[in-house]
Amino acid sequence: MTRPILSASIEAYLLHLRVERGLAQATLDAYAGDLAGFARAPGVVAGWAGSAEAATRYLAGAAGTLRPTSLRRRTASIRGFYRFAYGDGLIERDLAARIDLPRQVRRLPETLDVDQTERLLEASSGDLPDEAVRIRDRALLELLYAAGLRISEALGLDREDLSLDGGSVRVIGKGDKQRLVPVGEVALDWLGRYLDVVRPGWLALHHVAAVRGGPLFLSAHGRRLGRQQAWAIVRRAAAAAGLPERVTPHTLRHSFATHLLEGGADLRVVQELLGHASISTTQLYTHLTGERIRDVYARAHPRA
Repeated sequence: MTRPILSASIEAYLLHLRVERGLAQATLDAYAGDLAGFARAPGVVAGWAGSAEAATRYLAGAAGTLRPTSLRRRTASIRGFYRFAYGDGLIERDLAARIDLPRQVRRLPETLDVDQTERLLEASSGDLPDEAVRIRDRALLELLYAAGLRISEALGLDREDLSLDGGSVRVIGKGDKQRLVPVGEVALDWLGRYLDVVRPGWLALHHVAAVRGGPLFLSAHGRRLGRQQAWAIVRRAAAAAGLPERVTPHTLRHSFATHLLEGGADLRVVQELLGHASISTTQLYTHLTGERIRDVYARAHPRA
């Protein structure tokens, strides 16, 4: 068998990912970067097709310089390439089976307790001179916490996705999966104020016909609120509330899940509300509530 050229084999794999699997350009760029780094490593060009040694040696060296998540992704990229090369007849043996994927480190998410969450929400509408912006910011944060939304999900909402009368929001999550999430009365009240008092004036500034009612959350210039703007809103509210700098929009989603489980919600219900494909992702929050239980026990029991 003629020894395959590594660069041509990588190009064929990337073409396969783009055409046959339809991966997004950002994902393709990540694969391309990982494999380019692999191809530049000493000894890889000459030895990659004959055994898995070149790959395992390269990954062992990378382990000292990459974060665990980055190392896992790079390993997955190389394993995927080797699977393709074997399946396409470029190499004689299934070398991917000899490349171990590092164990994924599952970090417990950062959360706020109920009191901290209330302080954050109150602070979001407390110290800005522009009342319209205060109402918008409070409505956004209330919805993030009330429905446990990812920030991308909240910012992607259109007016038709929110039902004030039905007390729910229609969300398009990862993989274009749709779910209907209930929204509590406090959040609905702030959303109603935002829709009645603030949004119509901002929407009129854009002078474009609103599709599906137009974006739910707008900037003061009448355009869809951006991700960086939303992060800044949360960071400002956290600072005003005296909370740690690490508070992000996702902190409210984590807190939503944790508070539901602490209140006795069924794990499967929380999974559906969060839009998790796998129950194992939601189970992270059970470990977190277990830690809280131990903390409460240690503080409250006289012989703890």
